[in-house]
Amino acid sequence: MQAQILAPAAVLVVWTLIVLLWIIPARFGALAKVDKTALPRKQGVRGNDLEGVIPDKANWPAHNHTHLHEQPTLFYATVLILAITGPTSFDVLLAWIYVAVRIVHSLWQNLVNTIPVRFGLFFLATIALIVLAVRAAIATLMADPSVLPA
Repeated sequence: MQAQILAPAAVLVVWTLIVLLWIIPARFGALAKVDKTALPRKQGVRGNDLEGVIPDKANWPAHNHTHLHEQPTLFYATVLILAITGPTSFDVLLAWIYVAVRIVHSLWQNLVNTIPVRFGLFFLATIALIVLAVRAAIATLMADPSVLPA
């Protein structure tokens, strides 16, 4: 197993935890300013219950945190496959590109959140992930993964 391909995955895990922590001041700061009679009056209130009650911007980090548990799960599986089969330097580069773009996507979604830019970042990360996933599939289907183009 080659650890250099695992570094981008580890960084994305740490970033996901940072975004998790980002939710706390965003939501509690917004809750401190809202009319308390507008809050849901039920047991077991969830974050989704705050939609439309606190400003949208206060919910953006929570939305992004959810996104970091969706497509990146495919990234983690792909990176593990490549770590086992023997990644090329191109695979490592693609993994870092994926993580860098996902972090920029998170920052954009949490701070600005305009859809055209967010979609462009998501699309760019998705292309990197598709290429990584295809390379992982080829590496597992071929007896000699060194035949992958560098």
